[in-house]
Amino acid sequence: MNKYIKMMTAGVMLTGMLSLAACSSGGSEAASPPPSAPPSASPAPATSAPSPEASDAAPPTAVSPAPGGGMGQNTAAQLTELLELAKQGKAPGLPFAAHTDLIDDVKKAWGEPDKEEGAGQGIYATYSAKHAVIGFNKGSLIFDVRSSAAELQQLTLEQIEETLGKPDDVKTSGNDSIYIYKAGEQFQLKFVIPQSTGKVDHISVFSEQDSINNMAG
Repeated sequence: MNKYIKMMTAGVMLTGMLSLAACSSGGSEAASPPPSAPPSASPAPATSAPSPEASDAAPPTAVSPAPGGGMGQNTAAQLTELLELAKQGKAPGLPFAAHTDLIDDVKKAWGEPDKEEGAGQGIYATYSAKHAVIGFNKGSLIFDVRSSAAELQQLTLEQIEETLGKPDDVKTSGNDSIYIYKAGEQFQLKFVIPQSTGKVDHISVFSEQDSINNMAG
């Protein structure tokens, strides 16, 4: 009997030990989940600020050539100004006016001319450094103001006619063609163009009335 009780007790103890071992093993697995890879921190894509040059700068505007290969706005404005000055007896860049000023005024301001020579019923004084020739009559009144400034010598007849229209008169002198435009009642604006260049050699603001009225006889 005692032997049987001992065997039963030993069986119960063994069963309990196995149960404890199983519980311990199962709890360990449940408590320790398999390690997972740490989440990779992906940085947010950087937002690049717009470049001031790219966002603010406007593309360059192409300058359209004048129709028919003619002139641009600057040349048209230049010719318009020439005609307006001619209505006052003046040429651009020269402070003396035909029909108003005297050759004495010119000499007082510029000194003696490089040369003086008669032409027709008048006398012409040349001031090479000023790109100017001043025509005056026997009474010293200026009747012709001529300029051969470099910017005038770029003009062509095509450009002139595009702005001022067809000339009122055309004359020739040797190999030069002279295109004449009326500038008010008193003056003429003349463009002198040699056949050899096709461009203006000089302009003349001319008072015909004063060229024949020599005052001193």
